[in-house]
Amino acid sequence: MSKKAKTVDFGAPDTFGAHLFRVEIPSSRSESILIVEDYGYGGMENGSPQDEERVILKRAAWSAISAAARTEFNTRLKTAKVTTGRWHSGTNLVDRLLGKELCVLAWAAETANVDQLPVVCVKWAALRPEERWWLFAMTVAEAGLPDDTQRGWRRALYHALSDGEKPNPAKRRRRPTERTLMPLFKEAE
Repeated sequence: MSKKAKTVDFGAPDTFGAHLFRVEIPSSRSESILIVEDYGYGGMENGSPQDEERVILKRAAWSAISAAARTEFNTRLKTAKVTTGRWHSGTNLVDRLLGKELCVLAWAAETANVDQLPVVCVKWAALRPEERWWLFAMTVAEAGLPDDTQRGWRRALYHALSDGEKPNPAKRRRRPTERTLMPLFKEAE
């Protein structure tokens, strides 16, 4: 019987050199949050960098979206029987697939105003994980760096997820309770 891999924070492998995302949350409430994709050992293959900054998010936007991300990720981690996480000051490690999903949420929220942020969270939560992974791939291909805020798919994410009315919890679409287990949490055979 194979042993289940240890994880830290939000499903990140507790293995040195793993591909994951880092969410840097400064203790100062006025500083921005930085989300970095860390390629781990594989990062130097094909001449690509060891890590790449993906988004710098203002504290107000982070405060508005962090609970939605935590809730979504912890629900999936519980389903996979993996230890859940919470956001804390300092470095937060996030599984590589969940990190991609977090970037999609952050990119949609980075230029949204206070009234649009709840809409962004609800629309992001309504997407399936596979849809978020695809959106990440499309966005990062042309606009995946912090300075790319108003370009291509990055701009499209903002428009697609921020458009609409403030969410009405009574009208919120029910998601199916049974979810597909993400392949990264399945035990190796």
